[in-house]
Amino acid sequence: MSGNPLINQGTLNRLKGSVVIPGNTTLNCTASYLGKSMITLTLEGNAAEYIQTAAGAVPSPEPYMMATIKFDALKTNGFGDLWKKQLELNSYLGDITVTADTYSLSNHTISNASIESVGELPFDGSSVAYSVTIRGVYYINSAMWS
Repeated sequence: MSGNPLINQGTLNRLKGSVVIPGNTTLNCTASYLGKSMITLTLEGNAAEYIQTAAGAVPSPEPYMMATIKFDALKTNGFGDLWKKQLELNSYLGDITVTADTYSLSNHTISNASIESVGELPFDGSSVAYSVTIRGVYYINSAMWS
């Protein structure tokens, strides 16, 4: 029998996750400006579709997936108000970068991002959240272009 087969599982850093908006750095989302749930990134759709044939299926890779980023900007320190004013001025954000909560996962670049919506805003003293949803394009299958 060989030695212990377990490998180092790595670590998480609750404060590392961020959303960086190069076109408007005042909107950069870091731990000090976010609610406890921090940031979530959801990639939507299939990376490849399968087209059925008489005897099987043929994969057809997609060039992109839609991406949704959600976070709770703090309304208590003015950060939520920055997002409110951005929504009122121009919902388009351009390209953004989402950083994970570990050093073991590289950044996600989201293109043509826009503020999609703002969630429920309770004004009864029970929540610090100005809930923002951003939507954009995540390019995949780059080998298709060669």
